[in-house]
Amino acid sequence: MREAIKSVVARVGDTLDPYTPGHGSADWAALHYDLDLDYRLASNRLTARAVITGRAAGPSSQSLERIELDLAGLKVTKVTLSGGQVQRFSTRGSRLIVTPGEPIGGGQEFTLDIKYGGNPKPTRSTWGEVGWEELTDGVLVAGQPTGSPSWFPCNDHPSHKATYRMAVTTDANYRAICNGRLVSHTPKASRGTWVYDQPEPMATYLATVQIGRYQLERSSTTPVPQFTAAPVGLRDAARRALSRQHEMISAFTELFGPYPFDAYTVVVADDVLEIPLEAQSLSILGSNHLTTEWESQRLIAHELSHQWFGNSLTVSAWQDIWLHEGFACYAEWLWSERSGSLSTSQRATEAWRALATEPEDLIIGDPGGSDMFDDRVYKRGALALHALRTAAGDELFFGMLRDWTARFRHQHVSTADLIELADESCSTVPGFDAAALLQPWLYQPELPNLP
Repeated sequence: MREAIKSVVARVGDTLDPYTPGHGSADWAALHYDLDLDYRLASNRLTARAVITGRAAGPSSQSLERIELDLAGLKVTKVTLSGGQVQRFSTRGSRLIVTPGEPIGGGQEFTLDIKYGGNPKPTRSTWGEVGWEELTDGVLVAGQPTGSPSWFPCNDHPSHKATYRMAVTTDANYRAICNGRLVSHTPKASRGTWVYDQPEPMATYLATVQIGRYQLERSSTTPVPQFTAAPVGLRDAARRALSRQHEMISAFTELFGPYPFDAYTVVVADDVLEIPLEAQSLSILGSNHLTTEWESQRLIAHELSHQWFGNSLTVSAWQDIWLHEGFACYAEWLWSERSGSLSTSQRATEAWRALATEPEDLIIGDPGGSDMFDDRVYKRGALALHALRTAAGDELFFGMLRDWTARFRHQHVSTADLIELADESCSTVPGFDAAALLQPWLYQPELPNLP
């Protein structure tokens, strides 16, 4: 049974990722993105420059003869390459192809300097429109899973994490919010520039830009600095909805280990959003998510927990998306119990009963690209964790979660990694076998009995 699980995980290696065909390149890795964006709201006009530090993959004997990047809907006007000339560059669909004058040796670092621009818009995908989106009065970027090429050239796959610097120049009276720490703000008469530094490695889909008439306020300092950015008319509602967020972070820090970034910001868009969104070091809520009812509170907890599960620990391949969404769903249930609402077991029972009415035709550990955000991936993923917890006991289970986030901090993870760690953490439990416990929840379509 353990070997069956490992063989399923190994199938991802056939292509870079069959879940997002046409995205990402295995031939090179991005190390750092330096983005300068000049954006005019009235005309939806972006003039930009991306300086990308990369490294050719493979051994020194293997040369990189062309560099393929993901970029959609924007025009490239100039490309230069450090240490050599660019023979040519061209765009084919949503790919930018750069041919160096001389091949780049395997393992060798290079720097691409790309000037580009146009009218950014969301890209169409299996999961709807994703990427750069105009709001009623501002901009929202929702990159998961393939929206990043709508606003910057990149190696668009979660297995490629890099550090970032982002500078956004936009209209006066608007605030630009990006991932990481605000380094500087330079106001001018009619424009302003906001510069952010993201030193922890980040997957491309988590990179974001939010632009709006936002007022930023510090909501708490415990256990880490927390900020809320909201339009003036939504500040009071945001304060009420997020009044227990500092308790959430404290609870998750106790259960999961230290919060993995320097601070946490919640951006409240002055628009109704279908779902909240997570990005590294911040989350985005719609005006319709600002209540103290469970439905809003669970979403606030869900997006917060992604800072650990998804942002710090990021899957190597989309097949293992349950390691993001199952963990975040289980975090909702843990917060429910901590907040004095239903216990984790009651939430698990609720979820199991709902799943029992759904079709049993999905493999959670390999759901396929079109179904990787199916609600069953979330709920059964959470129930898989509940099964591990039931078998291990609370002390070993939560010790394992803290080891999980510490051992793989700012790295990539797979289901095989979790199985190995769970067996190691629970070696004192007679008969404990993580692969056998997870197999029916993740790799068979029939719903197992509730643990």
